[in-house]
This record gives sequence, structure tokens and C-alpha cells, in this order.
Amino acid sequence: MADSTINIQEEEEEIARRKLNDLIAECPQLHKDEELIRKAFELANEAHRGMRRKSGELYIFHPIAVARIVAVEIGLGVKSVAAALLHDVVEDTDINLTDLESLFGPKVATIVDGLTKLEGVFDQNASLQAENFRKLLVSMIEDVRVILIKLADRLHNMRTLDSMPEHKRYRIAAETLYIYAPIAHRLGLFAVKTELEDLSLKYEHPQIYRMLEEKLKMNEADYQNVIDSIAVPIKERLDALGLKYTIKARPKSIYSIWHKMQKKNVPFEEIYDILAMRIIFEPLDNGMAEKTQCWGIYSILTDLYRPNPDRLRDWVSTPKANGYEALHTTIMSPSGRWVEVQIRSKRMDEVAERGYAAHWKYKEEGDDVAESNDIDNWIANIRQMLENVDSNSLEFLDAFKLNLFASEIMIFTPKGEVKVMPVGSTALDFAFEIHSKLGYHCIGAKINYKLEPISRELKSGDQVEIITSEKQQPKYEWLDFVTTAKAKTKIREIFREERKEAVAKGEKMISEQLQEKKLAINARIIKKMLHSYHVSTKDELFYQVGKGSISLDNLDKVLTQKSSNKWIKMWKLSFGNNKENEEDDDEDESSVSNPSPMPKSKNVVLSDELTQSYTIAPCCNPIPGDDVVAYVDESGAMYLHARRCPQAMKLMSSMGNRIVAAQWESHKVLSYLTIIEITGLDRQGVVSEITKVISFEQNVKMRSVHFEAHDGVFIGNIYLYIYNTDDLQTLINKILKVKGVDTVKRKEKSEQ
Repeated sequence: MADSTINIQEEEEEIARRKLNDLIAECPQLHKDEELIRKAFELANEAHRGMRRKSGELYIFHPIAVARIVAVEIGLGVKSVAAALLHDVVEDTDINLTDLESLFGPKVATIVDGLTKLEGVFDQNASLQAENFRKLLVSMIEDVRVILIKLADRLHNMRTLDSMPEHKRYRIAAETLYIYAPIAHRLGLFAVKTELEDLSLKYEHPQIYRMLEEKLKMNEADYQNVIDSIAVPIKERLDALGLKYTIKARPKSIYSIWHKMQKKNVPFEEIYDILAMRIIFEPLDNGMAEKTQCWGIYSILTDLYRPNPDRLRDWVSTPKANGYEALHTTIMSPSGRWVEVQIRSKRMDEVAERGYAAHWKYKEEGDDVAESNDIDNWIANIRQMLENVDSNSLEFLDAFKLNLFASEIMIFTPKGEVKVMPVGSTALDFAFEIHSKLGYHCIGAKINYKLEPISRELKSGDQVEIITSEKQQPKYEWLDFVTTAKAKTKIREIFREERKEAVAKGEKMISEQLQEKKLAINARIIKKMLHSYHVSTKDELFYQVGKGSISLDNLDKVLTQKSSNKWIKMWKLSFGNNKENEEDDDEDESSVSNPSPMPKSKNVVLSDELTQSYTIAPCCNPIPGDDVVAYVDESGAMYLHARRCPQAMKLMSSMGNRIVAAQWESHKVLSYLTIIEITGLDRQGVVSEITKVISFEQNVKMRSVHFEAHDGVFIGNIYLYIYNTDDLQTLINKILKVKGVDTVKRKEKSEQ
């Protein structure tokens, strides 16, 4: 048996070597130093010997797969591939960074160091996920290859996520969608970003993913006919010009279709621009600029087909901040279907697919890299955030997330210079983008020559002149309307010392009051105070007390409030964590700095009998039947979130060790509040008919009804108590049959 196991491993290692040989043969950029790559493989293979992944395959297959993505799909060179092969050896084996530096040089060792996770975190209330991400970015600002290899690592992990337990699939998928896909977008890695998004949807919402995948397959032949009917006349005109070109066509990605369905609240059948065609041309050597040739092809398209004037996107005149260049238009096909067409040169296409990796040419012999102003500016902003040493890892993660804007607007300075800003930026954001001093002293702005307040939201194409006064001082309230990471970071810096003093003062005030009652600060008392004073964190409580926003006059009443321990006992029971002779929870005086341990089980069944053991998160109000996850806070309280809730995604991305998978098991004992929105053509008696339909549903009760009608169209909101999503869908289907009703949808919290 032992000999058989050894033989299988030897065969697998031989397969791994063949994979490496194929990779080197396929990538010309690796031929200049094959020896370094083979040496990295042999060390990684020896270091990981005997190790297997969750899927059961030999561990060395993972580094090879990551190296392949790095070389083939992203296009990096020798040192990057060597670092990819070695990226897990320091973290998972006895090899250390000194060993790597002596064998492969300081650059490869530095990249591997940036990819190595922290072993622990000193502050038990901090997020190890966020701390590791912060470390990754510290390394990225020195060498962007760190984040590119990390994206390759994450992409392969997502491709093989089936082997992970359910709660880890949720956490990894949410973290990918929340952080890594936007980073890929920001770096211009379109292919990587698209696949990460699709795989995240596949594991977070498998039923939705399968449904959309099936619909695309069902319509595949129809899509091809539409593309063929459009492409033939285009090819004739391009051939007549003597252009060398390629036409590619495919539907939008599954995630982008789902995202548009959610954003517009429409079914799959009402997404009108599912089809996309790409024309990639080799520029003619006639002295004509690539941009001019793009517009020439656009002219041919609009001669042949009617374009949608609202769907023209010119990123050849002003490329996106991530370097993306292309001309987009949407045309009407002969069959009446809208088709998006992207026009780009071969160079533009390479940059679009591989982003900065396509035009960052690493000097593999040395440490220097070619410069790129766009990425330099982005990394400079991240460096500023990292220099803010007082911010904790979760604050940093929030700030970084703000810096990953996907939608951009172009703002002009008075001298005509262009600044790329995220959608939703205000005049004050623009002031901080120009210079911190302008932001600190900003009192207003002239937007298109008209005086506006600093909170005014900007639109693409605005010309903005900042007005300042030396008498103006920063205000903490500015944080309520600035949106960029740079502005928020700079404002917080000013008030951080003041906040620290208020936090220390508040903690001292609470401690002194408790000492008079012969008590000390502990988790149970803090939990009661957070609940009574309606604040979410311990630091925020101390801050509000310290600055006088919260009075401790009623502290006796707060402390004597009875807190139900029923949910704690049921929580332990539901996880099989009911040890004999366990002390009563009221007597637990553990320190705030020692958070409640997580339950051993990572799955919980949500039955009607256990409703005391969890709290429905008010940000998304899930009901039985929704896809949900549970978050367990430091005090052991469990909060239930819909999996697509932005707050849930943030928690899974930063506090994934406190996430458990949850499933409903409802017996229609309890009902849950939800809201439906109804629109349609106004006519006499329509509201009465709608409410009558609801009244006849035995499993539904109405709490309130509000309808408004304007110009023959009505919109109504009805608050309902409902048992589960099946009952809700049955009701929606019946309301849709009422004459005049056009749409019925469940209203999300963010829309209220």
C-alpha cells in the first residue's frame, strides 16, 4: 500500500514537471532565465512534498497554476513566475525569507514576503483578514507585482473553491467580490476581474448563477444569428479599407447581467444589451492616429446601423484611470436587438485585457520598473493612507475600498486640466484631490462659473474652481458628505488626536462611575451600554461619552436592565456547545479585550424555535427563504444578514472568522416584516382590488398601505408580515394578475 502511494505521488510530480515545461515552452518571456524558474519549482516541490490541497490533489499543482496565470493570462516575466511558484513556501513550510534571498535574490524574496500572511495579530479585536490585506498593500506600493500575483493566486483559489466547506466558500467569494475584483478592475485586468465576479456569484448565489447560465445557453443560437447578421456588412466595409482586424462576440458576463437585473430591478428578458461585439484592428501605417482610425470604424458602423445616442462612450479621447482605451457604441440590429460594439486597436485590447501588466515592462535584471503616472498616482494615495499609523485595519479597509471606484467622472480645473474622480464626488472632494491645504480651507466652489456649496455633487464635464479662506477650519461634519478616501483620510487626521483624547476621557468616566458601584468594565456591561445608548462599537461609546453626547446620569437604570440569556443558552444548544457544569453567563466578567470564542460548528439551522438566538439585521431584513449568513460579534450575539447585503459582504471580507453559514427551517410560526412596491396604470378601484387579493392570502397580514398617483400612473408601498419567500412570491404573482398592475417587487432596505 505504501509503495502504491509513493508511485502515485511520483507520477503526480512527473505531471507537475510536464506542466512546468509546457508553461516555459508557451511563454517566450521566460526563455531568458529558465534556470531560475526550474530552481524555484524544485525548491517549492521539495518544500511542499507530502502536502495536498482540500481537493486531494498534490499541493505543487497550485503554485504551478498560479505561475501559469501570472505568465500567460497576465503576461509577467521570470522573477514574477519564480515568486508565484514560491508564494506559499514561507507561510506553509520551514523555508524562510533568508533562504529565498540567498537562492533567488532580494527582489523575489521581497515579493514572496509581501504574499505571506501574518501569523497572528496582537489586538484580539482586530481583523486578521484586514491586517493581512494591509500588509499586502504595504508590499504593493514597493512593487506592484505583489498584488498581480495575489490576484492570480485568488483566481486559482476561486476556480477550485468547490473543495472548501460552505462557510469558507461564502467568506472567500464575498471577499473576492468586495476587494479583489475591484482591484483587478482598478489595474485594468478585465479578463481576471470578469472571471472573479462570475465565480463569486457562482458560489454566493448558486441557484441564480445556474438559472442565468441556462438562459444564456438556451439563447445561444439566437445570439449567434444576431451577431452574424450584423457582422457580414461590417466585414465587407472593413475589408474594402484593407484593414487587418478580428471580430469577437459574446454575451455579457453572468455577473454583469445579474448586477444590471438587481440595479434596474428587471428580469433577464428585459436586459436589452446582453450582446457585445468587439472589433480589434491593427492600425494602418498611414500616419493616421489610432484614435482617428477608431472614429473611422465608428463612422462605418453608424452608416450601416442606427446607434443609441445615449450609449456612446469615448475612452479613446480620455482613457479611464486604469488605462482602458476604447470607443463604445450600441447599435440596433436588423432583428430589433440592441448590440454593444467596442472598437479598439490591438494595443488597446492588450491593455484592456491585461491592464498595467501590459505596459509595465519590468527590468528583470534590476529593481527598477517603467513608470506609469496613473498607477503612480493611485499608489501614492494608498501610501498616504498607509502612513496614517493611527488608523486600525478595518478603517484602512474602508478607506481603501473607497479608493477602488468603478464608475468615474472627468472634472476640469480652471486651466483645463482633467482630474478623474469617483461618481458621487463633491466639490470638497475635488479640493482635497488638488491639495490638502485647499481642502482644509475650502469655503465654496464655482462650478461652471456658478457659486455652489462645498457639498455640491459633481457631474462629469464640470469645470470647478475652489474658493478658499484662511479663516476656514476643517469640520468633523465634512465626513458626512465627502466620498473619496483621500478626503476622508485627511479630515480624520486632523481630528484623530482630538478623538483619541475624547475616547480616553470617556473610558475613564465610565470606569470611575463603575468603580463607585464596585464594578469594572467588562464585556457584559459594555454590551448593555451599546444596546441602551444605540452605538455600535466600544470606541464609539467611549468617544460619545467623552465629548458629552452621551450622559451617564441613567447608568444605574442601564445596568439593572435584565438581559435575556435565553438566546445564549439556545445558541449554545443549537451548536451542541452545552458543556456540563458551565457557569451562568450573568457571572461572566471576562475582559472586553477577550472576545467571545466562535462556536465549533460553522453551520446553523434557523428554526422558529430558535428566534431568540439571533437578530435580524435591520440593514437588509432577510426573511425565511432568503440566502443568508450569520455574523457572531465579540459578545457572542448572532446577526442574520442576506448574503447579497453590502454590510454582509463587508463583514465576510474583514471578519470572515466570525461568519457562519445559516439555513432556514421555518414552520410558519413567525412572520417577518417586508415591503413590496407596486406600479401600474391608475384606474378607479385598482387599490381596492390589490388589497382584496392580499386580504384573501391567509399567510399574509398588512401593516400599512400607501399609494400615490400622478398623470395616470400609480406607485404604492405596502408593508406586510409574511412567513417566507415562497408565500411572498405567490402573493406577487397574484397581484400581477390585477388589471393595470405593471410591476411588483420586494423593496430592499437601501431603496426605502
